[in-house]
Amino acid sequence: MGKNKLRRFAENETFENLYQHHNYNARVEGFPLKGKWQNEYFKNNNPIVLELGCGKGEYTLGLAKRFPDYNFIGIDRKGARLWKGAKEGLEQNITNAAFLRIRIEDIGYYFEQGEVAEIWITFPDPQLQKVRRRLIGPNMVSKYSQIFPSTGGIIHLKTDSRELYDYVKEEAPCQGWIIEEDLFDIYKEGGAAHLTEITTFYENIWLKEGKTISYLKIKIGPYSTENQHV
Repeated sequence: MGKNKLRRFAENETFENLYQHHNYNARVEGFPLKGKWQNEYFKNNNPIVLELGCGKGEYTLGLAKRFPDYNFIGIDRKGARLWKGAKEGLEQNITNAAFLRIRIEDIGYYFEQGEVAEIWITFPDPQLQKVRRRLIGPNMVSKYSQIFPSTGGIIHLKTDSRELYDYVKEEAPCQGWIIEEDLFDIYKEGGAAHLTEITTFYENIWLKEGKTISYLKIKIGPYSTENQHV
């Protein structure tokens, strides 16, 4: 492991806006902020929005700066990636953004039912050969439903994968998901400012390559205990 990565890992332990799985036994003892993110961390009642697979946190921080009446939490399993977002969040005093280093499939151990209003999934691996691992597939969405309000929540998908975009549109009616907004090419169809003006490192590369960037806003219906998967 390189010295630079070791330095980042050491700094991560000092960041007050970053929580890491290895410091907690969430499965057995519970995570101390579960059900308490608003009161004990953000100290307000604003809605909580997650970004899953947030990488270096560009979108988490960009959204937090644009929407100060919401709280944002970027989630990723790679500490070296999260280091950049957490560090910039502290340096820029972005108090409505935090970061969580966990596996996304463990999300139910870190948030209570109804604690999360919306989820952003930005440029996920489409997992073309492993449907169960897709961040926007039925298996994972069932986990998100456990932390959405009982009436349901919103998932925002931003992707460069035509296959994933088509899959979600085809799967939605089968799963009872409602597509509330559909932009095949956000840069040609006039997407909202936060869709086009907040970009990730890889998005900028793909735009230079001429790739199409698509967006779907999806309403996920009420949670059913019959589909519970912690």
